[in-house]
Amino acid sequence: MSAPLSAPQHNPAERIFQVAFGALGSIALNVAADLRIADLLAGGPRSVSDLARETATNEDALYRVLRLLASLGIFTESAPRTFANSPASDTLRDEAPNSTGPMARFLADPFHFRVAADLMHSVRTGQPAVEHVTGLPVFDYFASDKHEAEVFNRAMVSISAQVIPAVLATYDFDGMQLLVDVAGGHGSVICPILQKYPQMRGILTDLQHVLDGATECICDHGVEARLQRIPCDFFKSVPEGGDAYLMKNIIHDWNDEKCLTILGNIRKAMGAIKGKVILIEAVLSRGNEPHMGKFLDLEMLIFPGGHERTEQEFRSLFDRAGFRLTRIVPNNSPLWVVEAERA
Repeated sequence: MSAPLSAPQHNPAERIFQVAFGALGSIALNVAADLRIADLLAGGPRSVSDLARETATNEDALYRVLRLLASLGIFTESAPRTFANSPASDTLRDEAPNSTGPMARFLADPFHFRVAADLMHSVRTGQPAVEHVTGLPVFDYFASDKHEAEVFNRAMVSISAQVIPAVLATYDFDGMQLLVDVAGGHGSVICPILQKYPQMRGILTDLQHVLDGATECICDHGVEARLQRIPCDFFKSVPEGGDAYLMKNIIHDWNDEKCLTILGNIRKAMGAIKGKVILIEAVLSRGNEPHMGKFLDLEMLIFPGGHERTEQEFRSLFDRAGFRLTRIVPNNSPLWVVEAERA
């Protein structure tokens, strides 16, 4: 009997092939997420013929996609041509707590790959590839494409749902009277915070068309009486009077000069209050250590033109803006709390 065909163990070239083929794994994940395969398997294993019939897809092609994903630990082939959810794929279900489905549908959708394929433009110029591909800055593009904007917004709500419980478990917001969530989207960050701290009031800021989508989240958390919605352009001004200003994954969107403008507007809005800035961001590890933030960093390069930062880079940015980095609070999510106070 001949030996089974398999990749040689510890072959350095295998690492190259693994990364080079990685895009196919991402695209296969996006297909499975779009087809809601994990939801169809919620009741137990099903044959690929059943899945293909229910999703109106080609049975053989679908099998080959699911076979690849199963080899990556996403789904499992529990019997020949029959699949079940794995612990990983179970998180893709729409009804799963903190579902990863919206992020899978955003990070690996065709628009995303069209922009990522132009990474070389960003490497040569230092400019966002999205503008080279679409002719528009990324947030202007989302404003022009309702479908992609919705995919993006759902992904941001999804990542907030995964991160905020970890933040609330490790960072104490007690004593803050008025928390201003700058560019807070649909309220998926500030609403759980207000829910946990009933004496706190909040202001949710963003563009008006974004704030219009926050009603459901605000009502679901029962914080209507304590949360005010104020539209703003944070490059021009932010609402005044907060003793703490919160931003989740906002600073990473921009280069240092634009960040200094945002932080300068926050400092001005604080007036005489010695307030805090609370960032929820990836904090990059040094050297060769793996970190999801190093993927996010390229995401920032090709889309808005920002970047992820190390602790020292945050410290330097705050110093230039008239703040002092006071602490970094780790948690078990990819995004940590980076806290600063007015110097």
